[in-house]
Amino acid sequence: HEQAGGIYIHVPFCVKKCAYCDFYSCTVLHQIPEYVDALIDEMNMAPDFSFCADTIYFGGGTPSLLEPLQIQRLIDAACRRFSVASHSEITIEANPGTVNFQKLAGYKKAGVNRINIGVQSFSDPALAFLSRIHSSADAICAVETARSAGFDNIGLDLIYGLPRQSKGLWQSDLQAAIRLAPQHLSCYMLTYEPGTQMENNLINGRFRPLPDKSVGYLYELTVRYLKDEGFDQYEVSNFSPSLETRSRHNQKYWTHAPYLGFGPSAHSFMENRRFWNVRYLETYLHTIGQGNPPLAETEALNRRQLMMETLYLRLRCADGISITGFEREFDVEFRQFFSAVIAGYEAEEILEIVGNQCRLTQKGMLFADGVAARFIDVI
Repeated sequence: HEQAGGIYIHVPFCVKKCAYCDFYSCTVLHQIPEYVDALIDEMNMAPDFSFCADTIYFGGGTPSLLEPLQIQRLIDAACRRFSVASHSEITIEANPGTVNFQKLAGYKKAGVNRINIGVQSFSDPALAFLSRIHSSADAICAVETARSAGFDNIGLDLIYGLPRQSKGLWQSDLQAAIRLAPQHLSCYMLTYEPGTQMENNLINGRFRPLPDKSVGYLYELTVRYLKDEGFDQYEVSNFSPSLETRSRHNQKYWTHAPYLGFGPSAHSFMENRRFWNVRYLETYLHTIGQGNPPLAETEALNRRQLMMETLYLRLRCADGISITGFEREFDVEFRQFFSAVIAGYEAEEILEIVGNQCRLTQKGMLFADGVAARFIDVI
């Protein structure tokens, strides 16, 4: 049966660049109207795809810098151009400090039914360190405003593992989040991405990173605390109280479902091919202005690459790898093929095989990427 696909729309604009972010973004907000037109042109140029989409995701950057009518035009264009299911999950990422009641109510009216708010922290010193433009009070206000504007599917993003962050400080962030009764939480460990302002500050000794061991303790606290509050960890960084409130869109990336990405640097995946767009806004606008698709590169994934990605993506998810599914897709005897790796990790209680699923334990989740690397070495 054909998997339902997803549509990703990248909005590269930001009021200002955050020190830790390595996504492509820019601050030329006056170009937004021209950009919205270009996105619609790109959708109309896209090749025909057979799949039906049941998710549309506006990511960024800061999609909440767009006006509701602009979001409405983009949703309408996607629905005209592609087969989009009527019960689709339509998500917008929003930053506190860029939304008010009118705007949020406008998004809801335009058809957006899920909102992901980039809170990052409820501590003003932490927000200052992350160079966010909002305060803790703005964050709380944004969530409450979204709810009063009619959103009943609200996700929050948080970042932990900041320099000098204690268990107590992080737990008070989690408590503040839970008090707002969200339907979804993403808790990301702070990473120092190459080329970012924050990596530069680290190299120049402006702060000392939190030791790995302490980050590990904060991770364990996160899983334990959220579990007690009724939130299940369904992927390394993602938590939700029910199957229905998991991010339907993000799960597509972890299961090799087909998806199409629009906008600069957006990626697409289709029939074992991955392709992605030019990175810069100027290049993107220029290419589309000339009537050409803004494609940068395309690669066909071979069996080994697909196997690697399946291991890497599925091990990050709580339900892990379906052994029979893996065997059917790649024609290998899973337990035999990976026997040495499995035995070693089972002994360390990092990995378990339960029925048909090979999955990481809660302790193992902390080492997901390393474990995946060991599996990949075998291939």
